[in-house]
Amino acid sequence: MKYSGHPLHSKLPDQGVTIFTRMTQLAQEYAAINLAQGFPNFMCDADLVAKAAKFMQQGHNQYAPMMGLQPLREQIATQIQTLYGANYDPNTEITITSGATEAIFNAIASIIHEGDEVIILEPCYDSYVPAVKLAGGRPKFVPLDPETFAINWTSVRKSISQKTKAIILNSPHNPTGKILCDSDIQELIKIIEHTDIVIVADEVYEFMVFDGATHKSMCRYPELASRSFVISSFGKSLHITGWKIGYCVAPKQLTTEFRKVHQFNTFSTATPLQLAIYEYITQFSTYSQSVQELYQQKRNFFKELLAKTILKVLPCEGTYFLLASFNTKEFAGKSDMEFVEDLTKRQGVAAIPLSAFYYNRMDNKLIRLCFAKTDELLIQAVERLQQL
Repeated sequence: MKYSGHPLHSKLPDQGVTIFTRMTQLAQEYAAINLAQGFPNFMCDADLVAKAAKFMQQGHNQYAPMMGLQPLREQIATQIQTLYGANYDPNTEITITSGATEAIFNAIASIIHEGDEVIILEPCYDSYVPAVKLAGGRPKFVPLDPETFAINWTSVRKSISQKTKAIILNSPHNPTGKILCDSDIQELIKIIEHTDIVIVADEVYEFMVFDGATHKSMCRYPELASRSFVISSFGKSLHITGWKIGYCVAPKQLTTEFRKVHQFNTFSTATPLQLAIYEYITQFSTYSQSVQELYQQKRNFFKELLAKTILKVLPCEGTYFLLASFNTKEFAGKSDMEFVEDLTKRQGVAAIPLSAFYYNRMDNKLIRLCFAKTDELLIQAVERLQQL
């Protein structure tokens, strides 16, 4: 049906279908192994599914409270206190959301006004920029070091102006696998000390930190926690991305504004799924450790396999993604987008070009591969990659 009204003035004129949708569709078209989109291809714990079914059968199928079920919020508060030593009030400082992307959108929409500036470190997850623009804000891009993907704090400092309202941080970092270190935290504290800057901390991969490192959550540091929206996701940690259950913790004043947006966005999140997660993480309180062990094993396994290909694997400190370089004479002149399209069509393996995570589409000849897959599928993928 053709739209018959006046020409539309798009609020996101440069935004098309996301690269994740595009590459997944291409993978389906060519029957390729999908290492592009970030979701596990293996089952979550059957006990978790059974709990969800149980609560559905018991009749828990109506709206949950807007802020989320009380028992789950209380359990999140306990978990944060245990892991990070921070105390959040489950009634006024914790909100359950329909996925972490919703939480990120709510946080930005709740504080950004027309003309406010938001510092975004690139490469970055693709929802950040549209959320800032829809709120009337202006993204200010600060590139990470192209070799190490470390944060250039001098550049961050230079990017701050009187209009700077927020900094978006993501650690462990999608797509690079980089994590914050102690010096990053100290630099951040110094930079924002005499400002009103708010931090939007995307920490959805918080339990996927490898090699004995510690996740530097904003919750750990009172001077940062007091001005941070900290966002996480049960979808990542419990292998249930399709359930879309995330949460945001923030001081009361920030949470009040956050909930004003949330109540008119999704209002509430699926009741039986919240109940199932609450009961599961209460009974299986060490699940975070099992997540870390699972994905470190998978990272190591995948890296060893990829060593048999012409791809050069970059260090991966966290998440379930790693970057690989295809910058060889065989592919001289190819863009990363052309490379992943050929990879999907000819080798039958789908990946994401790193340029998709840059607003200006910077091409470093790198691709992102997801290793949240069964060992069997990773073996199959590398057998095809060996044909490069």
